[in-house]
Amino acid sequence: MTQTPKNLKNAVALAYGAGAPAPVVVASGKGTIAEQIIQLAKENGVYVHESKELVALLMDIDLDQEIPATLYRVVAELLSWLYQIEAALPPNLKTGKK
Repeated sequence: MTQTPKNLKNAVALAYGAGAPAPVVVASGKGTIAEQIIQLAKENGVYVHESKELVALLMDIDLDQEIPATLYRVVAELLSWLYQIEAALPPNLKTGKK
């Protein structure tokens, strides 16, 4: 089955380092590229959050650019939730541990 533009998967990867002013878009893509981004994230223990609305907004940001201030709150809430989940995991299941 051939994918049409309407059902192509999109993906955006963000990075946020300690002391950084805001998260940065480090990867984005559609279709096969999106699938590779998601696969690499999962292979490396990075949580994959699915939100078509948020991804659509993040797809407009150029690579290596900070997210706009209008998205700070939603991304901060997502990161906070992820940090809480990771903190509750046993040590052998935390990000980066195999």
